Amino acid sequence: MSSSSDQLAPRARHLLRTLIARHIQDGEPVGSQTLARTSGLDVSPATIRNILGDLEDLGLLSSPHTSAGRIPTAHGYRVFVDSLVQMHPPGEQDLSRLRSELASGAGTQALLGSASELLSAMSHFVGVVSAPRRGQFAFRQIDFVALDARRVLAIVVFADNEVQNRVIEARRPWEPSELEQVANYLNAQFAGLPLAQIRRRLLHELRDARSEMEQLLAHSIELAEQALEPPADDMLVAGHTRLMGVQDLSDLERLRELFELFSSKREILQLLERTIEAPGVRIFIGEETGVVPLKGVSLVTAPYVADGQVLGVLGVIGPKRMAYDRMIPLVQATAEVLGAAFSPGQGNSVPPGA
Repeated sequence: MSSSSDQLAPRARHLLRTLIARHIQDGEPVGSQTLARTSGLDVSPATIRNILGDLEDLGLLSSPHTSAGRIPTAHGYRVFVDSLVQMHPPGEQDLSRLRSELASGAGTQALLGSASELLSAMSHFVGVVSAPRRGQFAFRQIDFVALDARRVLAIVVFADNEVQNRVIEARRPWEPSELEQVANYLNAQFAGLPLAQIRRRLLHELRDARSEMEQLLAHSIELAEQALEPPADDMLVAGHTRLMGVQDLSDLERLRELFELFSSKREILQLLERTIEAPGVRIFIGEETGVVPLKGVSLVTAPYVADGQVLGVLGVIGPKRMAYDRMIPLVQATAEVLGAAFSPGQGNSVPPGA
């Protein structure tokens, strides 16, 4: 961790930063002769070899082949990103691209798809975005359609213009006129509220049903609860085939495991969920993810926020030898622009207290 860097002498810190930056750029082990030429330090290659040996003893570097130079370990990368990397934020052209392609007014799925595609295109790696929990969005309108004696189609429209259709298995037959009454009641009483709040109010208000209409509405709880149940979380992944061209990930079996992981999504979603409450950028390097197929890659993540609420997490998955100085600011900037697109008054608002 950063404490390892704090314990290093200034020359050792400088050489470690220079070596890792060179290795990220070239993908080759870095030798003492190269560092003597490029580090800017007035020391001999022999002195540099001694310092590199000390860094190797600390577990920050390793030698893939004898006398062929050194490469960073996962621990070396961790020290680098925690305390040595010098950030290069996106330029105005990249920021303008983010703002134009993540403009407010687009539907939620379109925004999320654009964000994952942009992260992939701008990083040349894999872009991932976890979708906001549907329960965080205000409900706008609901309609019910009887499919047969016991099945009802619920059509739910949310405040961000997304539409979801759900087939409900009802416990009793419903007449079209009854379904219309239930929909009218829900639309009149609950439009503009998030799903969790609607469910609480329904249970509270309809617990003591007395009139015939109230009894009908009490029976409607089963319809409303199923129709307004938030769906499982989802995640959008873009650009996973870009990893096929990455030098460090040329092992076909490793790539197959990664692609299966992207396809199932579950473990990556759980990993993103671990970061949802942490402000700012989080970085997982190799085995730090706790997910075996990800041990050869790094994940840079940041939550995206609207009106003080964390809606989801986005990030970039790429080789451990990635340009952290660009990836970290890119992920942070994308999270800020995506959060702004969901902000109140811009067409994709999430109500306070959702």
